Amino acid sequence: MATGQLFSKTTQALFYNYKQLPIQRMLDFDFLCGRETPSVAGIINPGAEGFQKLFFGQEEIAIPVHSTVEAACAAHPTADVFINFSSFRSAAASSMAALKQPTIRVVAIIAEGVPEADTKQLIAYARSNNKVVIGPATVGGIQAGAFKIGDTAGTIDNIIHCKLYRPGSVGFVSKSGGMSNELYNTIARVTDGIYEGIAIGGDVFPGSTLSDHILRFNNIPQVKMMVVLGELGGRDEYSLVEALKQGKVNKPVVAWVSGTCARLFKSEVQFGHAGAKSGGEMESAQAKNQALRDAGAVVPTSYEAFESAIKETFEKLVEEGKIPPVKEVTPPQIPEDLNTAIKSGKVRAPTHIISTISDDRGEEPCYAGVPMSSIVEQGYGVGDVISLLWFKRSLPRYCTQFIEICIMLCADHGPCVSGAHNTIVTARAGKDLVSSLVSGLLTIGPRFGGAIDDAARYFKDAYDRGLSAYEFVESMKKKGIRVPGIGHRIKRGDNRDKRVELLQKFARTHFPSVKYMEYAVQVETYTLSKANNLVLNVDGAIGSLFLDLLAGSGMFSKQEIDEIVEIGYLNGLFVLARSIGLIGHTFDQKRLKQPLYRHPWEDVLYTK
Repeated sequence: MATGQLFSKTTQALFYNYKQLPIQRMLDFDFLCGRETPSVAGIINPGAEGFQKLFFGQEEIAIPVHSTVEAACAAHPTADVFINFSSFRSAAASSMAALKQPTIRVVAIIAEGVPEADTKQLIAYARSNNKVVIGPATVGGIQAGAFKIGDTAGTIDNIIHCKLYRPGSVGFVSKSGGMSNELYNTIARVTDGIYEGIAIGGDVFPGSTLSDHILRFNNIPQVKMMVVLGELGGRDEYSLVEALKQGKVNKPVVAWVSGTCARLFKSEVQFGHAGAKSGGEMESAQAKNQALRDAGAVVPTSYEAFESAIKETFEKLVEEGKIPPVKEVTPPQIPEDLNTAIKSGKVRAPTHIISTISDDRGEEPCYAGVPMSSIVEQGYGVGDVISLLWFKRSLPRYCTQFIEICIMLCADHGPCVSGAHNTIVTARAGKDLVSSLVSGLLTIGPRFGGAIDDAARYFKDAYDRGLSAYEFVESMKKKGIRVPGIGHRIKRGDNRDKRVELLQKFARTHFPSVKYMEYAVQVETYTLSKANNLVLNVDGAIGSLFLDLLAGSGMFSKQEIDEIVEIGYLNGLFVLARSIGLIGHTFDQKRLKQPLYRHPWEDVLYTK
């Protein structure tokens, strides 16, 4: 066990099992104390590596994350404190791994319920190697103005109130972490404050004892008096009694053992800590208080008188000239986190993203205001979901059916079209699904699948301006623009695209109006008079019929229709549909275990 000071203003720790709030509180305390370097040198998260972003005052810093205790200790040889926030299941193993590192001097174990046999092994190893274990079941410890462990002393407001940002003259040790906060406050009211405070933890076998720390405090010149808060159960306080009797402590000790109320109960009482259970008269709070009093400690008659006893002891030391006045300092203002400031109404901050189509903040996600449960319970289909997410409204059933038909008809067009070919080549190169899919999608454009929007734009403009099919086609010819939606590499006037016929049949049966489709048919009639392959293709059919859907449903204004066409909604339909087929081609090639594709020489014209 160490015989003097454990921490200083340059102490750095390794934090095991990342917890954002305790680490940030440590860093805020660092800033409050005027430390030049953060007290957390590294984080250990088993199986993870990288960095965690946190704040050191106003500055955002990146703290390294290591996957093992050994790697962290090697990377940060000056970090000699190990703060273990792992669960009781793994706390012993990780703590032992830390104790075995030559760079680690102090291990703090936060978890409650660590198996007693494991704790005994940790204690034995630490004592034989002159190392310190604080805990298990501890909140940690603090050296005022220098270093603190995890959540010790609570919030920054409490730390400032207790004047823990600068050192005082009192060494404090307790079993209870919660009561430590109370005593920090009490001590700050009636003395010049804490120099160092430790909560040894409430388990039956603490890694270090009350007397261990009192003997340390006795060797620290800056500590002028000690305050001890024990509790009923166990016999730890008696080691302090023996130290006092043997004259090992030559500074005033003010002590109180809580739990005197236990005698009011007829049966044995278990208090909050595992060790807070009286097993006989010797372990009662009354017996311990009397033993401490007899050994020379200042022990009040009740907890209510504890504060007065601390005050009187401190004032006596001041009168004797043993405690010089502490120079008060004004701690810096800790920058407030943005989220906290927003909640308290101190600041307002603009958002970075606007979303109007979905909301996942409630009990269940909503699409355009429609809860997920309603979508399932009312039997919505893919077309209905598209209408909510793309158009922000529930379209009539014939509209969503048409959308679903378009998806089905455009899902695939064989392995030879450019998109499928690219996907197949990529999949055969051993690439993953997303890479293969994207490879195919990137071919979609003006020459492949991307003509739906253009067809809709040109057909709408021509029809709305009252141009005849002849005037429209000839004006496009003069501009040197091919009519989008017209023409096919394979289909002819006497061999129409079956997909176009199916779409037209559905629309004539269910749509209130098909004026744009009929106009497209008039254009096709004229273009077929010029060449037999200038048929209305599936892009032209979908483009013109979508105009009829938008105009005929009565649910869209003219401005909304123009915006939908301009943004590229209709090409989105082809992208969505064709993704199904491209994914299928990827799976097909991988299932068939096809080798890397190499284009045959005989299919290439080599020329100068």
